[in-house]
Amino acid sequence: MDDIVRQAIAKWPRVPHCFGWLGLDARGRWYLRDAAAQALGAFGSGVPGARGAVLRHDKLIDFIGRNYEADEQGQWFFQNGPQRVYVELERTPWVWRVHADGQVLTHTGLPATVQGLWLDEAGRVYLQADRGIGLVHSQDVVLVAAAIEQGRWSPQSIMAAEVPARFGFVQSPERRSGTT
Repeated sequence: MDDIVRQAIAKWPRVPHCFGWLGLDARGRWYLRDAAAQALGAFGSGVPGARGAVLRHDKLIDFIGRNYEADEQGQWFFQNGPQRVYVELERTPWVWRVHADGQVLTHTGLPATVQGLWLDEAGRVYLQADRGIGLVHSQDVVLVAAAIEQGRWSPQSIMAAEVPARFGFVQSPERRSGTT
């Protein structure tokens, strides 16, 4: 967490949490969801416009990534100064980028050590790692297939609906909070 964020938390310890305004899609892109986007439906609903606007400002994306973590209930958030901005997850809290040399990074650029591989009924690939569970970026699935063929990883089956409970995270903190 950035020092400036820690200082803001100490200065303003009772700022209310924010729900519904930030989303993370299955490709590791952040979305800002204004009131109009939220009114169209849930982040992962598939309704045109409900995701909001994809963030393109590199410094803001980096700031979010450095201050992204989970609370005790498995709800992921971005610590924005003294305020927690809870994240609506399309799939998982992490999106993995897999490199040809076997290195795995989070969508925020942090290295991860793979501990298990899961496939769901739609063919989506999840890696369980020291940082938690994440969906493999669609562009990197071919590298995972090569690793499986080489015997580096062995897939297990899982139903997509079981992933959040099995790995202890909340896809929609907004829905859980009852603020929808």
